[in-house]
Amino acid sequence: MEVPPRSPEGSEKSPQCQELVTSDTGSTLCASSRSESVWTSAPRSRWDIYHKPVIVLSVGAAVFLFGVVITSLACFLTQHKKIYKMSGPAFLSLGLMLLVCGLVWIPIIRKKQKQRQKSQFLQSLKSFFFNR
Repeated sequence: MEVPPRSPEGSEKSPQCQELVTSDTGSTLCASSRSESVWTSAPRSRWDIYHKPVIVLSVGAAVFLFGVVITSLACFLTQHKKIYKMSGPAFLSLGLMLLVCGLVWIPIIRKKQKQRQKSQFLQSLKSFFFNR
């Protein structure tokens, strides 16, 4: 394993870090640090917040309804009855699982949003101390 030679003072830091070191704050954090983006993020719309659980919920409902149709086909049709009897309950259970996951995900996101709103004061204190 080869060790690169040490360069003179300050040139071994990345260009982003050099800019921050020479700034008035004297910070040694790189620009790619997550601390700035967490506290300075713009407010998001409801669709940006809830789009994933809504998609999971709607796909789960569609798969569940498809399972209901296939299971009911097993009762009415005589051809391919084995296939309908095997695949119908599989689609029912998969759809129900996705439906429940989507339904549980929404209150979790709401709880996180309330916690985030309550801790705005703490976030401002953290940003004050970490950006020094």
